[in-house]
Amino acid sequence: MARNIGAACRRCRRENLKLFLKGDRCYSDKCAFERRAFGPGQHGQSRFRKVSDYAVQLREKQKVKSIYGMLEKQFKLTFRKAESQKGVTGENLLIMLERRLDNAIFRAGFASSRSQARQLVRHKHILVNDRKVNIPSFLVSENDVITLKEKSRANGAINESLEAVARRGVPSWLELDKDSYKATVKALPNRDELTLPIQEQLIVELYSK
Repeated sequence: MARNIGAACRRCRRENLKLFLKGDRCYSDKCAFERRAFGPGQHGQSRFRKVSDYAVQLREKQKVKSIYGMLEKQFKLTFRKAESQKGVTGENLLIMLERRLDNAIFRAGFASSRSQARQLVRHKHILVNDRKVNIPSFLVSENDVITLKEKSRANGAINESLEAVARRGVPSWLELDKDSYKATVKALPNRDELTLPIQEQLIVELYSK
């Protein structure tokens, strides 16, 4: 399966925003964005750069792709599905991205990053409604119950992530039961709960060209 293997910290620096792509490292003094809060490359510290409307729209799309760890083909397909639904296309897109299983696992605290969450899903550590699901893009629905397989509950990385979940919090659309290694989807995610600064309308404008 295709995946982005580029340096995660460079993506944060390019977007001039901490995207929390490397889990606990992003909260420590080792975070590259904190140490070098300017763009990567030899021109990264340039003060003045003329930016077109297209460039602004493209960077917004690239930023959201980086946050959710998606490549262009899959992201565009998700956008087209959001566009075909009733409601505001940009909000539909973000809600679909939040409903991805890998994102739900990260949000619930089973993983310290979305990339780690994708690995848990692909390695069949995760059950949804007591059924194995190994597709990171699987969309969770209201009342779905996400659990960790019994044999996976001794995993040190998972338990460390659960211990640290209080630092970033669990969104209100999820309910975490740490003792049972279980998360319940109480409701569909709400646009207002997305804390990262995302201007989804710019993505809609870009794909509408």
